[in-house]
Amino acid sequence: MTRDRVQVLCLSVAIGVVFVLAWQAFAGSRPPGKGLPGPLAVGATAWQMLAHPFYDHGPNDKGIGLQLGASLGRLALGYLTASAGAVMLGVILGLSPLLYRAVNPYIQVLKPVSPLAWMPLFLYTIKDSGQSAILVIFMSSLWPTLANTAFGVASIKRDYLNVASILQLSWPRRLVTVILPAAAPAIVAGLRISMGSAWVAIIAAEMLIGGTGIGYFVWNEWNNLALTSVIFAILAIGLVGVLLDAGLARLSRRLAYTE
Repeated sequence: MTRDRVQVLCLSVAIGVVFVLAWQAFAGSRPPGKGLPGPLAVGATAWQMLAHPFYDHGPNDKGIGLQLGASLGRLALGYLTASAGAVMLGVILGLSPLLYRAVNPYIQVLKPVSPLAWMPLFLYTIKDSGQSAILVIFMSSLWPTLANTAFGVASIKRDYLNVASILQLSWPRRLVTVILPAAAPAIVAGLRISMGSAWVAIIAAEMLIGGTGIGYFVWNEWNNLALTSVIFAILAIGLVGVLLDAGLARLSRRLAYTE
């Protein structure tokens, strides 16, 4: 480990320790039952939850592991479906500047719309809250990957495509051996942005639909005034988000290249 990395690690740990101590001091200065609980109380709750993460005592009493598993299952289904569609459409738009300019106004209109704004329409048409939440994830994952894929494909050197044409490669082989590898860094960057958007969206969607999921767990614990559980769930959401992003960041580094 280099000296610079050691300094960064030490400084980061020091900042964390100062924050925790200040948090505990502030919590201890408040009367019992007033203000936020301190890190010691949150740690005790976290220990209890992590000791039995997969228990199931009914619809409103499930372990943190089951709650996260339900959220990750919805995330995987909506995210993977959106990613596959976005990559395919992005390749088509990236290879056709004329089609891209024709479709781009519609993309620009729909892209700023909050994914949660679609929830009432999904609930009305599908009549299923779980599937509606998956569609919310789909909408939140679609646009970043679509835009980055189209940009990455459009930025491919024409020499690569010309060589593929001279070699008379079939369209599927040209896609697999030339287009996708050349555009891979931009595509993965879009997938990374989409993952963050999807994880944020599913938490908010689950607060609305209820049932099982870490978002609903946060809302249910708030209704029970179990603030230590709420804070622990927030930390768990952040940790899972970091792990998901780190996986895609590692993939991005492996696919990066210099010409």
